[in-house]
Amino acid sequence: VQLQASGGGLVQAGGSLRLSCAASVSILDLNAMGWHRQRPGKQRELVATITRSGSTNYADSLKGRFTISRDNAKSTIHLQMNGLRPEDTAVYYCYARLPTGWARDPHFWGQGTLVTVSS
Repeated sequence: VQLQASGGGLVQAGGSLRLSCAASVSILDLNAMGWHRQRPGKQRELVATITRSGSTNYADSLKGRFTISRDNAKSTIHLQMNGLRPEDTAVYYCYARLPTGWARDPHFWGQGTLVTVSS
């Protein structure tokens, strides 16, 4: 499995960005996909996930500002980030939860994309 993230960049506080992550397999074969992030000096944390059935889950602090969605035909997920704040500055990692038997560790991360929010 390969996950290709894109869409990061520099944005002013209050602005918006849309991240995308393309999977090399059908995303409907994956148990879930999503995003984690690692802010400077902090541990990696959950941002949002979307399961095979379409259920979504968000970090409580991000609900209402971030929206995860998917395009099954393009095997791509998106993260729409609105009302960005300087504390959202982080490397955002695309994530997949692999089906049983695909790998020893079902948790898989792609390369990160840097989001920088200026004040």
